[in-house]
Amino acid sequence: MIGLEGITAQQLSDVIGSIYDCALDPGLWPATCRSIANLCASTGGGICVHDLKQVQNDQLFVFGYQPEFLEKLGSQFAESPMAAADVVSNVGDVNSLAVEPRQLLESRFYREVLEPFGLTDMIWFPALRTGGRMASLHASRNDARPYYQQHDVRLFKLLSPHVCRALAISDALDIRALRSEMLEKTLDGLAAGVYLTASDGHVVYMNAAAERQVRAGHSIRLANNRLSAIDPSARAALARNIDAATRTDAGSPWSEHSVALPDGTGSGYVATLLPIENGQRNGILAPFAASVAVFMQDPIQVPLMPGEAFARLHGLTGAELRVLLALSQGLGGMESAEMLGISEPTVRTHLQRIFSKTGTSKQSDLLSLLHRSTPPVRVEASVH
Repeated sequence: MIGLEGITAQQLSDVIGSIYDCALDPGLWPATCRSIANLCASTGGGICVHDLKQVQNDQLFVFGYQPEFLEKLGSQFAESPMAAADVVSNVGDVNSLAVEPRQLLESRFYREVLEPFGLTDMIWFPALRTGGRMASLHASRNDARPYYQQHDVRLFKLLSPHVCRALAISDALDIRALRSEMLEKTLDGLAAGVYLTASDGHVVYMNAAAERQVRAGHSIRLANNRLSAIDPSARAALARNIDAATRTDAGSPWSEHSVALPDGTGSGYVATLLPIENGQRNGILAPFAASVAVFMQDPIQVPLMPGEAFARLHGLTGAELRVLLALSQGLGGMESAEMLGISEPTVRTHLQRIFSKTGTSKQSDLLSLLHRSTPPVRVEASVH
């Protein structure tokens, strides 16, 4: 490795592998940033996300810094040499503060931000620009170390394309947003298991229902972190359909959107597959891209009735909705009348009005429409 003194090929390979692991699990960035910093004898490092619209600076996955320094850096980042350099830099361009040591030592940024916390130099590169955000990976040295040298710059130049790709993948998949509290709660309320998989079945994400399905192990499991059915024929069908779902625009028509996953006891799940994005993924992105969403549902699970939402959709009155929900429980006209405290002719009158408003003509069609409108949430949605 010319220009990378003291770094073995294995160390370099391990760090690059760790960088791509971070694409799917941002929680691995702290350890990866430490590994990068260790390769260039740095005492601190991490990822900085600068919001250009809100003019704010967030330090993510950082280590080796006092909280007061991060606060100071954030408040003065917009006027820092780092921000100024990034304006004219391309994504992946490597910079260091001490390229001109005398100029750095005379700067206000050094006196007010670096020196009070014993820092002498920082090395970084812009790794992602998207919308109003910019992310940079950086490392730093304290006054016990010399300034960054050319071999440190060469190391960062070698690693920067991989970091840029990993952050671009993570940003495209929006893993951080997917794991945000509100959306996480919404997904966890679904009765169906939701799996995001790569083209080879590698699982990128599972919601709470999916995790329960895997733990139960009756119809589905994870084998080497890939979605796999217990039943051999279902396993082959699932793999075939995941592959087909990634090739819908490659001249291979895909008609099977659902796969039966029996559990051997007369029950099981029905899996529905949906391509997330058309197009073949090539090269280094292929192992990390989420290609297919798999929704897995127990067909005999009793759903919640839609109630108010269904009534608003079709303009039903409260009395009409009460009749409909009574009928949906399997009650006849007389039984519904007794339960609601009204006459049977009134039930029939309400039913005719419901037929008119919903565009149906018989009770079976009406109840089928109601069933198709049921929300895909589990009854115990508030229980974890």
